[in-house]
Amino acid sequence: MGRVVHFEINAADPERAAMFYESVFDWEIKKWDGPVDYWLVMTGEDDDGIDGAIVKRMGENPKASDMPPVMGYVNTIQVDDLDESIELVLKAGGTEAVAKMPVLGVGWLAYFHDTEGNIFGMMKNDTSAE
Repeated sequence: MGRVVHFEINAADPERAAMFYESVFDWEIKKWDGPVDYWLVMTGEDDDGIDGAIVKRMGENPKASDMPPVMGYVNTIQVDDLDESIELVLKAGGTEAVAKMPVLGVGWLAYFHDTEGNIFGMMKNDTSAE
């Protein structure tokens, strides 16, 4: 069975994107020493998630205002406090794409645009969500 083992976030400005994700999720991000503008992303030390990278966007840079709420692949990040995480996203320059909503019996979910126009979700597990 195929399993997602790595993600890549496209960015017009990888350094700006790295600062955004470091400030919101406290990820460890380091620029790769190779010939490509590639930033390695470590999301944690346990086996519950995956690590990835931020890569220089090839082609046109989408504008958040031109995009539908969800398009293409979307990474959803589990957070301990969704309201606090929403504040961190907005403070770091992200914008709301889809407001916080309950997912019946699962938790609370919201979608955002990062500083590069990419969509991502944040989920707080809460089986009492209605």
